[in-house]
Amino acid sequence: MFVIFLRSLIFNVLFYVVLVGWVLAATVAALFSGRAVVKVAKMWGQNSIWLMRLICGTKVEFRGLEKIPQGPLIVAPKHQSMWETFALLQFFDEPLYILKRELTWLPVFGQLLLRGGMIAINRAAGVKTLVEMARRAREEVRRGRQLIIFPEGTRRPVDAPPNYKSGVGQIYVDCGVPCLPVALNAGLFWPRRQFMRYPGTIVVEFLDPLPAGLDRREFLRQLSDVVETATNRLVAEARLEQAQLFGRVPSAVPQQPEPAPKPGSEQVGNP
Repeated sequence: MFVIFLRSLIFNVLFYVVLVGWVLAATVAALFSGRAVVKVAKMWGQNSIWLMRLICGTKVEFRGLEKIPQGPLIVAPKHQSMWETFALLQFFDEPLYILKRELTWLPVFGQLLLRGGMIAINRAAGVKTLVEMARRAREEVRRGRQLIIFPEGTRRPVDAPPNYKSGVGQIYVDCGVPCLPVALNAGLFWPRRQFMRYPGTIVVEFLDPLPAGLDRREFLRQLSDVVETATNRLVAEARLEQAQLFGRVPSAVPQQPEPAPKPGSEQVGNP
């Protein structure tokens, strides 16, 4: 485990040092267009995947790429770690995120998020947030963009009970486009709120798209069923691999209970 700790240390330092370089590149790109900023973000994601494989021995397998539809789309991935916030960008022409507005207050980085057309929301505004979020999402998706939205709203520990938010259902109904469910097991290799980065194989599986036109309740039921079933399978595969690599599955740091959201609020899609 000392070797894994050392590799994790090297990776974490280089990850943020390299990020500074990509932020500078995106700043130059911002002088041209928002699409140029998103293109730089895609290259940063690919570079980070390569860096993690080189230093930590973490490979990546993408399954079901042929199932990704073209054009306007809602993408609903399982959210276990920071990894998927950058790793999925490369597969979509004009991706965007819904994110908490506090991220836009960060110097330079926040302005780049806005320049890239990301949707910033004030989670403290309650119902007004949901209405505004749905309106902005509808406008952007109907322009042909792909909205990557985490249906549980925030990163969840591996094996945590599913907690799908109604807000993603409302956005799906308002946008009137298909939804691409995505399962993954990244939380076992880049654990939520942990320092360690483990070797092995992160698997991302793009599942059969859910068609437009389902009612909100049925959409949420189908989305939860397909994502959780596939994610549980991928997590089981990864644990078998980890048991072979380490002789055991690395233990997780105990997770603190998450505070209950304020009435009327929806933590939807925040990286």
